[in-house]
Amino acid sequence: MKVLKRSTRYTPQESIDWLYVRMSKLEIDTLDRLADLTGLDKGTLSRYFRQERRPSIDVVGPLSTALQVSPETLLRALGALDR
Repeated sequence: MKVLKRSTRYTPQESIDWLYVRMSKLEIDTLDRLADLTGLDKGTLSRYFRQERRPSIDVVGPLSTALQVSPETLLRALGALDR
């Protein structure tokens, strides 16, 4: 008998919630400010956290640095890795 495993990845809403909690802790008040800190487009950042787009490897470094988390933590928050 096969047991169905429930997904242990963040949902898009959980990713968005995680982002805004993290930004608040770091006193990053807007997505525009995060875009300035990372050099990434605000719309692209939004699509990453709504899980409409996966970040390329060259984006993970600047984004994890700006949010002060490990790349692994960031990828979990983006729904790309299991929690």
